[in-house]
Amino acid sequence: MRVGLVSPYSFDVPGGVQFHIRDLADRLLDDGHHAEVLAPADEGTVLPDYVTSAGRAVPIRYNGSVARLNFGPITAARVSRWIADGDFDLLHIHEPVTPSVSVLALWAATQPVVATFHTSNLRSRAMQAAYPLLRPSLEKISARIAVSEDARRTVTTHLGGDAVVIPNGVETQTYAAASRRSQWSGEPGRPTIGFLGRVDEPRKGLPVLAEAMSEVLREIPGARLLVVGPGSTQTAHARLPQDVAAATEMLGALSEEDKAAFLSSVDVYVAPHTGGESFGIVLVEAMAAGAPVLASDLPAFVRVLDGGRVGATFRNERTHDLAEQLIALLRDPARREELAACGRERAADFDWSVVAAEITAVYETVLDARPLREVSARLRERR
Repeated sequence: MRVGLVSPYSFDVPGGVQFHIRDLADRLLDDGHHAEVLAPADEGTVLPDYVTSAGRAVPIRYNGSVARLNFGPITAARVSRWIADGDFDLLHIHEPVTPSVSVLALWAATQPVVATFHTSNLRSRAMQAAYPLLRPSLEKISARIAVSEDARRTVTTHLGGDAVVIPNGVETQTYAAASRRSQWSGEPGRPTIGFLGRVDEPRKGLPVLAEAMSEVLREIPGARLLVVGPGSTQTAHARLPQDVAAATEMLGALSEEDKAAFLSSVDVYVAPHTGGESFGIVLVEAMAAGAPVLASDLPAFVRVLDGGRVGATFRNERTHDLAEQLIALLRDPARREELAACGRERAADFDWSVVAAEITAVYETVLDARPLREVSARLRERR
C-alpha cells in the first residue's frame, strides 16, 4: 500500500514523535510498502530520501515544551501538492490537532486518514479551544491510534470517540547488541547513574535527580552521575549543588549508537520526569539495553514497567524517596541483575516488528472498511 506519514514537528530537531515516524517509515519500506513522510525541516537539513520538507519551522511553546512547528498559506500549498502528487492509499497523520503541518494535511486530505495521538494532557486548553474549529475535519479520521492509555484518555476527554492503543516502537536489537564502554561503566565503589533528556527542560527532572544525588553521595561518595541530552550543558552544570557538580559528567547529545552504548553501560538508569509523558520510550530503550531502570511513578511509566515488576519506581518529585531507592539499587547487584533480565523481556513487547504489524492491521481495517473495534479487541487480548 502507499502510505503518506505526516509529522507536525520539525525533523531538524530530534524528538520522540519524529523518531517514531522515521522508524515506522523504515519498517513499512522494509515490509514492501511505499512510504513517504512530510515534515517541517530547515533548509540544509540532511533528510532520508523518503522525507519531504514542508519548509522551515519556528519554535513555539506547546504542551509544556518548545516545539518547532510550521503553519501558513505557503505551507498549506506545499502540503496539498505533496498529497496530490503522492497518490496515497491513506494518510497517517500524527498529532492531527497540533497547529502545524498535521492540521493542514487533515484539512487537505481526500483519502482515508489514520491519526496517531502522542500527547498526554487532560487539561489541554489548546485542544479544548481548537475542537470547535477542527470538528468537521476530525470527521475525516477513519481510525484513531493512541500511543498509551494516557494519550487515549486525552483523546476521549477532549475529542470524544475512542482510540486503539498501540505503543511507540523500539528497534530493541540495536540496544540489545550495544557494547558496554569502560568510560561509562561503574567500578567497585564508583557506580554510574545515567540520565537522558533535555538538560534545560524542568519536566525531564534533572533538578530532582540533582537534589537526590547529594544524599546519594553522602552514602556512596564515589558515585558518578552521567548526563546525556541536548541543551546548555554549561548552564545546567553551573546550577548543580557543588558536591553533585563535582560528581557529574555532562556528555551532551549522543548519536543513536552512542546512546545505546551509554544505556548498556550504566549501573542504573534514572528517569526522574515530573509530568507530561504519555508513554516512556526511553524506558523501553534502557530496558532493551539491559539497564536496570528507576523511574518516577508517572502512570505512563508505571504501565511501561508493568506495575513496577520490571523496573523500580519512586514517588514523583520526592527527592528523598528517589535517593533511598537509588542507594538501595546501587548496593544490591542481584536486584539490578533481576531488573535487567525482566526489563529485556518486557522490551520485546515494544519491538518494531510487533508495533508495525499492529499499525498495519489498522491500515488494512481502514482500507477494507471493517469495524476498528475488531482490531482493538484483538490488541486488548494480546496486552
